[in-house]
Amino acid sequence: MDLLLLLKAAAGLGILGLLLGVVLLVASIRLAVKVDPREERVRSALPGANCGGCGYPGCDGYAAAVVAGEAPTNACPVGGASVARQVADIMGTDASAPEPVVAKLICRGGTEQAPNRFQYQGATNCRQAALLLGGPKACIYGCIGMGHCVTVCPFGAIRLGDDNLPVIDEKKCTGCGACVRECPKHVLRLLPASKLVYLACASHDKGRAVKAVCKVGCIGCGLCVKNCPVGALKLVDNLPVMDEAKCIDCGICVHKCPTNSFIDRARGRPRAVINNNCNGCTLCATKACKFKAIEGEPKQKHRVITEKCIGCGECVKVCPKDAIDMVGALGHAHSSPRTI
Repeated sequence: MDLLLLLKAAAGLGILGLLLGVVLLVASIRLAVKVDPREERVRSALPGANCGGCGYPGCDGYAAAVVAGEAPTNACPVGGASVARQVADIMGTDASAPEPVVAKLICRGGTEQAPNRFQYQGATNCRQAALLLGGPKACIYGCIGMGHCVTVCPFGAIRLGDDNLPVIDEKKCTGCGACVRECPKHVLRLLPASKLVYLACASHDKGRAVKAVCKVGCIGCGLCVKNCPVGALKLVDNLPVMDEAKCIDCGICVHKCPTNSFIDRARGRPRAVINNNCNGCTLCATKACKFKAIEGEPKQKHRVITEKCIGCGECVKVCPKDAIDMVGALGHAHSSPRTI
């Protein structure tokens, strides 16, 4: 082989490589995407869970969206108020932490309450089981109970109870929404951590059709809607839908529901007590109380039947004489219908 020819070829390739390198260098400089330094700072402030609870593809996506002005500074459910303050400081805005949310199971149909319609043999995964005729549960809307939510929770906040229903540890739950997105039956919801009363049923069937498959399913009777004092419930497709902005967590729907389909998370509720200001106007008994828990003759001091009072506080609202106190549960609270 001619040595000179070999050297020329090597030199030609070297020069070509050098030219291509220069072209790539110029292109990288000209076409470089400038990254706002705040993006890295925001990313460093985030917990790094990459759970998607903020609505963006991981912490990197959320940081980029915040800097671009496309996302609020308080959208990270895992970081909570402390991270919201850090991100707001970086962005030079006021920090306002959103109300914490936690995952809630809106189904009470465990193994004792809701039977299966066929014997299932297959993968113990809710999403896969749901592919077979909607799953083995007789109620096609109910929790399948195989614990898919347990496996997808990145914080170990869910375990499967003895009744094959998920049990959520609210102290560990960050409200990331991973379980909500993965549930094939949509029986997991994110609700404000302070929410006390909510419907725990997802069935759109009615009456006998519900009773045939679940002992605690909502039958769409509408009693909760009729008795809600603030109009926070509306019957839609045989299921009461709650306007959480209107709901005052009074608990009336809980006690009026004939199938125990509502959940009341209040650790304890107060009871009404009528003081000596009462002039016997009867408004509390005739206009407010839906449980016949107040009795008395007109123009005489009334009394509360303690075992019937649920502590909703509606009587307090109508009393013109400030004659009703809400007492108990967490102490004494004068004229405070929402104290629990």
